[in-house]
Amino acid sequence: MPYHWSTPPEGAGEETTLTLWPHRSLPRRGFAAFVLATFALICIPLLPLLGTVVLWGMLPFLLLSVGAVWWALEATYRSARLSEVLTLGPGEAQLRRIEANGRVREWRCHRYWAQVRMHPTGGPVPHYLTLAGNGREVEIGAFLTEPERKALHAELCRALPPRPAAG
Repeated sequence: MPYHWSTPPEGAGEETTLTLWPHRSLPRRGFAAFVLATFALICIPLLPLLGTVVLWGMLPFLLLSVGAVWWALEATYRSARLSEVLTLGPGEAQLRRIEANGRVREWRCHRYWAQVRMHPTGGPVPHYLTLAGNGREVEIGAFLTEPERKALHAELCRALPPRPAAG
C-alpha cells in the first residue's frame, strides 16, 4: 500500500501520523535500466553505419529520442512528488497536502468533529474518500486505487470513530 501509519512510541502521547504517496511502478534502478536498454537497442541499427558519414546524420536523432524517453519518465517522477500527511493528535486532526510543485495546502479540525466520508458514486473517482469538519470537506488519497481507498476508509474509521448520535 502506498501509505504508512506511524505508531507513536509508548508514553510519547497520542499523536499518530498517516503518510500517503502515489504508487511508483518503476523504481529509480528500473528507470536507469530502461533508459540504458533503450539506448543500447537504438544503437543496434547504427552498427552497420560505423565509419560512414550517415552515422553522423542519424546519431543526433537517435540521441534525441533517448533524451525524450528520459525526459518523459523524469516528468512522471516529478509529478509523483505529491504526498499527503494526516496527523491525528489528541485534540486536532490536520491534513497537509504537498503538491508536486511544492505548494502546501492544509486542513485542520478538532479531532472530535472530524468525520471520514466515503462517496461510492458521484465523486471524481469511484469510492471517493473525504474528511469533513470545521465547515470544510477535503479529499484524501484521490491518487490511490479503488481497493486502496476502501482499505484506507476502514482504517480511518478505526482511527476517527464516528461521534455518538445526539439523543
